Amino acid sequence: MIKGNKHVKTNMKKQKNQAVTIITLTTLLSALALVSADAAQWNASVGAQSNDKGFQALAFLPNEIWIHAGDRITWTFDADEIHTLTFLIADQPRPFFADGCPGFSMDPATYDGSTCVTTPPMVRGQTFTVIFPAAGNFKLVCLVHENMDGRIHVLDLSEPLPHDQAFYNEQADSQRNELLSDARNDAHGAHALPNSSHGVTAGAGEVTANAGGSRTVSALRFSHGSIKISAGQTVEWDNQDPVTPHTITFGPEPPDLVDPSPDVTVDPDGARHAIIDSTSDSTHSGFIVAAPQERLGLPQAPLGVTRFRVTFPNAGTFPYICALHDDLGMTGTVIVHH
Repeated sequence: MIKGNKHVKTNMKKQKNQAVTIITLTTLLSALALVSADAAQWNASVGAQSNDKGFQALAFLPNEIWIHAGDRITWTFDADEIHTLTFLIADQPRPFFADGCPGFSMDPATYDGSTCVTTPPMVRGQTFTVIFPAAGNFKLVCLVHENMDGRIHVLDLSEPLPHDQAFYNEQADSQRNELLSDARNDAHGAHALPNSSHGVTAGAGEVTANAGGSRTVSALRFSHGSIKISAGQTVEWDNQDPVTPHTITFGPEPPDLVDPSPDVTVDPDGARHAIIDSTSDSTHSGFIVAAPQERLGLPQAPLGVTRFRVTFPNAGTFPYICALHDDLGMTGTVIVHH
């Protein structure tokens, strides 16, 4: 700007051109302001949870919205579980949620399908707005949860909209209640398989879908807050959630949550196994999670690791957590008697 001002002082022709440019930009901004004044504001939410945070609806609520070009939608995050609000471009590989597009978008963001838009991981109380300047049908995803997506239909101004904000509010409330009810039912119906006489279910859930996309419900709790065994016995944890990973972590959380700690071995049936001799010992299961859903034309996915066993030779009280969801209350205790 300083260099430009010096040049204006010595070149009147440049000054005139610059003035014309300023007038043109002012006219353009005024026109955009008029368009913006006519644009509608829509509201939706991301995620939902029970009061104790143990039941999570991993969903956009509602997950299908029709708006006009130029309109904006503000999403309010409504869960303590992290989510992202992400619009990828066509054929873009799905990035890791902590990397972003790469990087993260400013709020408000503008999306027309030509540039990736994403938030960082966000939690309850945060908001993010996206403006849609051009007509099109766009897919909305959460980079943290694979089976969580939605649809935004952006219509030309000449096209009528099928619904108003009141309809979407009702849809969001209905879907929220339905999903959280499903999560409670999943938790109550989950039972550890009888591979061990001392079994604990480490999470339960299901994937559901409607015309707007897929949603996941998850019960982020161990089926037994505490379990009592005798010295020398083994406890087995199994994850009955189709997509959400969990860990069984005794002692400090390791830097690498995905992989098991070095002391963990593998049983002949593929389950991971550790031995804890003392209350000062630590062990970490790594992610226990089902294999990803098979897709036509892709190589078959390997088996997921869904079970973790720990043998306790000695008496003591052994607290443990899910290192991914302990802040939401997913904790437990093994009490070992002589």
